[in-house]
Amino acid sequence: MNNLVKSFQLFVVLLFSASSFTHAGNVLVLPGEYSHWHNMRNIVDELMKRNHSVTVLVSTASPTVNFRQKESFEFLVYNVSLDAHELHSISENILNVWMQYPRPNPVRFGLQILDLMGKVQAMYPTMCDGILRNDELIGRLKALEFDVLLYDPMAMCSDLLAEILDLPFVISLRISLGFSMERLCGQMPAPPSYVPVPPTVMTDHMSFTERLKNIIMLVVYSSAFRMASRTMDRYYSEILGKPTTMCELMGKADIWLIRTYWDFEYPRPLMPNFKFVGGLHCKPAKPLTKELEEFVQSSGDHGIVVFSLGSMVNNLTMNRANMIASALGQIPQKVIWRYSGKTPETLAPNTKLYDWIPQNDLLGHPKTKAFITHGGTNGLYEAIYHGVPMVGLPLFADQPDNLVHMKTKGAAVFLDINDMTSKDLVEALKTVINNPTYKESIMKLSRIHHDQPMKPLDQAVFWIEFVMRNKGAKHLRVQAHELSWYQYYLLDVIAFLLTITALIIFIFIKTCCFIFRKCFRRTVPNRKAKKNKKE
Repeated sequence: MNNLVKSFQLFVVLLFSASSFTHAGNVLVLPGEYSHWHNMRNIVDELMKRNHSVTVLVSTASPTVNFRQKESFEFLVYNVSLDAHELHSISENILNVWMQYPRPNPVRFGLQILDLMGKVQAMYPTMCDGILRNDELIGRLKALEFDVLLYDPMAMCSDLLAEILDLPFVISLRISLGFSMERLCGQMPAPPSYVPVPPTVMTDHMSFTERLKNIIMLVVYSSAFRMASRTMDRYYSEILGKPTTMCELMGKADIWLIRTYWDFEYPRPLMPNFKFVGGLHCKPAKPLTKELEEFVQSSGDHGIVVFSLGSMVNNLTMNRANMIASALGQIPQKVIWRYSGKTPETLAPNTKLYDWIPQNDLLGHPKTKAFITHGGTNGLYEAIYHGVPMVGLPLFADQPDNLVHMKTKGAAVFLDINDMTSKDLVEALKTVINNPTYKESIMKLSRIHHDQPMKPLDQAVFWIEFVMRNKGAKHLRVQAHELSWYQYYLLDVIAFLLTITALIIFIFIKTCCFIFRKCFRRTVPNRKAKKNKKE
C-alpha cells in the first residue's frame, strides 16, 4: 500500500513538474520563398517537437511552399489574383539581369534593376490585399488567438498583420540591401568607417577610397530604401486609418533572428534584440543512398567535389555549362553536380548530374574535398558546419558579399561565373583541395561555429518562446525607436551648443570692444592735454 501511495505521489510530482516546464504556444508563421522557406522550416519543425501549435499562412501563388502536402503543422491558404509562375518569373528575371554577360553599362543595368523592382513593388498591394482586406481571414486569425507571429520580410505586410492582430512578432532575416531594414527600422548601428555596406564586396579593413565608397553607398541604399518604402507607407496608413510607415511597424519587432554568426560576420555592434542563429538548419550527415555511396567510394583517395548553384538556378546556357563540365573533367576527383538543364556535351565520366542532391549529407561525408557553391547562406553554413573549403561562383544579391567573407577568412576562392574559363575553375579547385591552409581555415571556422553555449536552432526557438512567455520583448528595444531623426543625431543638442557658443563669443567680443573703447578714450584725452601744456 505504501509503495502504491509513493508511486502515485511521484506521478503527481512528475506531472506538475512537466507542465511547469512546458508552455504550449500558438505560433503564426508567414514564410519567405526558396531557401528562406527551407531555413524557416527547421524552426517550424522544432516548434512542433516542443508541443507548440504552428499555423503557416501562405498564398495560393507561393512557388516553393507546398501547401497541398500533408504536414504536422497546419497550412492556412489565402487567395491572390497572381499565380506561382508570375512570382517565380520575377525571380528568374532578376537572376537573368544579374547574370548578363557582357554586363551592360552601369546606367542601363541600374535601369533594368529599377524596372524589375517596380514590378515587384506593384505586386505588394495585391499580395497584401489577399490577407488584410479579407475580413473572413482576419476574423479567423483573431479567433485562433496566436501568441506570436514569426515572419520573413519576403512575406509582405507581415508586420502590418501583427499590428492588426495585436501580436508580438519575430523577424527571421539574413540581410537587407545595405543593412537598410536593420539600420533604418531596427536601429542597428553600422559605422561606415569599419562596417562594410553589403553587397559592396568590401571587408572591415577599408582604405580611404573604400571608406569613401562605403559612405556613398550607405547614402544611396538608404535613400533608395526610403523612396521604395513610400508606396508601402501610403498603403500601411490606408489600412490602419492613421499616418504610419512600414519602417515604424517593422521597428516594433521584439526579436530579430539574424541567420549568420561570428564564424561568418566581421565584428560589429548589435542591438540587444538582434540574435545570431546562423546554421540553424545544419545537422550531422546521414548515410547516403546505395547508389550515391558507391559512386563516392569509387573516387578512391582523391575524394569528391560537391557542386550546387542553389534552388533558383535550374540550368545554364549551353556554352557556360560546357565550359564548367570541361573543367570538372580535368580534376582527379569525382563530381556530384546538382543540375537539371540539358546535359553538357563535354560532360566527363567523373561527373554525375542530379536534379536534387542530399547536400548536407554529401558535405558531411569524409571523402568530400571541396564545395562549388553560389554562396547562398544555407549552403555556405553547411560547408562551415562540416569543414569543407569552397570555390565560390556568386550569382546575385548577397552571394558576392557572402563569398568575400569566406575569402577574407581564408576558406574560399572567389570566381566570376560570367568571365571565368575552364582553366580558372580547374586552378581554383586544385588550390582549395591541395593547399592545406584552406582546409585549416574552414576547420577553424567550423570549431567556432560548434563552440557555442546553445545550438543555433535551440537559440532561435528559445527566443520565440521567450517572446511568447513574456508577451513580447519590449525591454530589449532601444529608445532610439522613439526619437525623431534630429534627436537621434543630436542635431537639437548640437544646435543648442552652437547657439550658446556663438552667444558666449558674441558677449566676449562685445566686452573686449567695450573695454578697448574705454581704455582708448582715456589715453587719447590725456595725450592731448599734455600736448597743450607743452605748447
